[in-house]
Amino acid sequence: MDAISLTRRLVDIQSITGNECQIGHVLVEEMQRLGYNVQRTVVEGERANVYATSPQGSNPAVVFSTHMDTVPPFIASFEDDTRIYGRGSCDAKGIIAAQIAAAERLKQEGIYVDLLFLVGEERDSAGAKVANQQKNSCKYLINGEPTENRVAIASKGSLRVQLTASGRMAHSAYPELGESAVDKLIEALHRLRAMKLPSDPDIGPCTMNIGVIEGGRAPNVIPDNARGQVLYRLVGPAEALRNEIVATVGDLAKVEFTLEIPAVRLRTFEGLPTMVAAFTTDIPALTNWGQPLLLGPGSIHVAHTEGEYVEKKQLNDAIDLYCAVAKKLAQK
Repeated sequence: MDAISLTRRLVDIQSITGNECQIGHVLVEEMQRLGYNVQRTVVEGERANVYATSPQGSNPAVVFSTHMDTVPPFIASFEDDTRIYGRGSCDAKGIIAAQIAAAERLKQEGIYVDLLFLVGEERDSAGAKVANQQKNSCKYLINGEPTENRVAIASKGSLRVQLTASGRMAHSAYPELGESAVDKLIEALHRLRAMKLPSDPDIGPCTMNIGVIEGGRAPNVIPDNARGQVLYRLVGPAEALRNEIVATVGDLAKVEFTLEIPAVRLRTFEGLPTMVAAFTTDIPALTNWGQPLLLGPGSIHVAHTEGEYVEKKQLNDAIDLYCAVAKKLAQK
């Protein structure tokens, strides 16, 4: 199994969230070619999860899992002596290739794992939520994300907030006759930026990002509408934070919480370096798939960037690492 060529093949399939159909079919064909029983589970329309099981290994203790979708824009693959570049090279198509290669190596030693590839992780974990309803005998889930081959001791959660401010249109020459929704939104965001956010001694601080601001109609019109989207990276329960956000915004804007993914503390593994994942994963939506570990090649610092890449050495090291971890877990 050549993980480098498989990574490039997968990167060259456009699979931005919502458009995972083609890569799903390619993975079905690849896993069937390798002798796996493959189940496609429809999530929405033509989008489907891919679950590959080995006919020789009934009730495996370990499942490798990661996601097929990517963020936009699509970036085709290329490589140099040390790196593979392109959208999804580290998040997470290189991980798919490493997990398949590890499963094949383990199979040669009489150790069998299943593989679960999911849609929708980059948006709302829709695939993971559907997969969580499937029957399985998994004791340990090795979830792949770019952790530079270190085991994550925790993963931060996410709280997505939408603010909608309303005003009254007027000619901009007479602002006293109108009511600016943009001014309201700016003030609401200013107040949120001034809030003291929680921190955890092990996971670190809760952080905030104002990701989207939109509204208004023209420079010479007092704006009657404005919207903002804010994302918090959670380090603990969100109830107190939600209450404070609502109280802080007050009547300046309508507050809607459109997505919440909890922070999770994860199993570590003796002898391996650790890290804290400041990003979210599918793990909180896969509660029925055994005890989770978070581990994979590549750096999250280059994921979602125009120069995304994975180191070839780290990709090959991940194959060894996945095999070593799976062997130890299968003996427990």
